[in-house]
Amino acid sequence: MTADIFAPFTLGAYTLRNRLGVAPMTRMSAGREAIPRQDVLDLLVRRAQNGAALVFTEAIVTDYESAQGYPGQARLLTQPQIDAWKAVTEAIRARGAVSIMQMFHCGRMAWPEINPAGRSIAPSPVTPKQANPLTGQPYPVPDAMSHFDIAHVVSGFVETAKGAVAAGFDGVEIHGAHGYLINQFLSSYSNHRTDEYGGTMANRFRFARMIIRAVRDVLPKDTLLTFRVSNWGIADMDVSLCKDAREWEELIDLIDSEPIDALSLSTYDFKGKAFGTEQTMSGLTRSRTTKPLMICGKIHDRRTAQEALAEADIVLSGKSILLNPNFVEDVRQGKELPLYSSAEANVAYTFEPLP
Repeated sequence: MTADIFAPFTLGAYTLRNRLGVAPMTRMSAGREAIPRQDVLDLLVRRAQNGAALVFTEAIVTDYESAQGYPGQARLLTQPQIDAWKAVTEAIRARGAVSIMQMFHCGRMAWPEINPAGRSIAPSPVTPKQANPLTGQPYPVPDAMSHFDIAHVVSGFVETAKGAVAAGFDGVEIHGAHGYLINQFLSSYSNHRTDEYGGTMANRFRFARMIIRAVRDVLPKDTLLTFRVSNWGIADMDVSLCKDAREWEELIDLIDSEPIDALSLSTYDFKGKAFGTEQTMSGLTRSRTTKPLMICGKIHDRRTAQEALAEADIVLSGKSILLNPNFVEDVRQGKELPLYSSAEANVAYTFEPLP
């Protein structure tokens, strides 16, 4: 039986007041201090005030060297950054919602001109076929990561997780989706290594496992740890992370065995069929995991949210909740709501404050 959207849900030590959350959405609004603009932070608080049960931050880069991929990305490594986010987590909590900081490393998707290290790194020296959408230029060939690089990147995730704890977040999410560094290790398309980090899916998952376990070790017992995965990336979208359903099932089995509290599945369309089968990505994933499952991808009204919950536990909204401050209440009332396009959501990357 499909759960009701507005029924409470237990996630780790927390009870969510409903099944609707704010998806992590990169806004690229941070200045030199790597803190998002106040209006961007305020939007997250308003979404909590207006009924969202779970509020994710935009993706926060994990170190001061090679992690940054785009201009204006946030970090959570210094006391001023921690203080700025602490005000946000306290306000979200006061409004009855749970906050989760998402963190990632861009890997080969980095733009070296804005990267403090002046380079990009990846499991292998393989570039995306697609041009950089921000520059219109080809991505440079990344440096293949050494074992030292791997250990250093893991440390960056750990230090950023510590920043999240200091800032009062209820949870931390490791971003393993959308073609960024962890995803680059998982995919044989971008991972051509012949050492213990390449070849089989179990080997390609080794990097993700190191990060998950190292981060879990520094989180307080009740702090949530979630992992995000997708079968598509922001570059070369026609290339799947996995070659077939069996390989995806193998990946989900590996993730399921790790000490996480939930798995977040990002789809381009939650109703789309997976790998030529009759199952959706969420249905295929649900069949292999015992963890609570979050889902997003073209879920824009009560009907689609309820439909998505047939195979998931929590619905995350991106464009709809970004552009409509009353999204949760509109869903409650069953209003007819639009399916926003990516072009309409591009206002998120301007200086225009959103409601």
